[in-house]
Amino acid sequence: MKKSASIQVGLLMRLVMPDSDILDMNATAQTIMAFDFGTQKMGIAVGQSLIQNSNPLALFPMKDGIPNWDDLLKIVKQWQPNLFLVGLPLNMDDSESDLSRRARKFARRLRHQTNIDTWMVDERLTTRDARQDLMKLHAQGQAKHIQADSLAAGLLLESWYREPHRITP
Repeated sequence: MKKSASIQVGLLMRLVMPDSDILDMNATAQTIMAFDFGTQKMGIAVGQSLIQNSNPLALFPMKDGIPNWDDLLKIVKQWQPNLFLVGLPLNMDDSESDLSRRARKFARRLRHQTNIDTWMVDERLTTRDARQDLMKLHAQGQAKHIQADSLAAGLLLESWYREPHRITP
């Protein structure tokens, strides 16, 4: 694009959108994959950072908190994420439980298996919120094939878009 055209587009965007809403044209688009870890099943969602969306995927089966790594890596290869987010199930008093430790272990293994940046995200109440959202959608005759755990993974993405707090696995 010629410099004059670029300036015109920039001016037009300022006229149409307030400064706080102008997108950073230099922002790097990232594909982010989020996991709502569980011992029997795991919710997964994928999003694009530039447009801040989330797309819940099918539930992923787990055996006592351990995924079939070959199957999981096929999903990773299909979506080619630049970043992983894993929900950290903290207690309301900020203490960790056995499930928290297992989620951290999964996140470390995921990073080791893929060499992709992996961060934990506080997931308190996301599954509860996801179930409430899902009940509303079902009452409207929508989202019949979406599971609460995958919707919860989508809520992790939305939380990350608002405030990207990095918790080390």
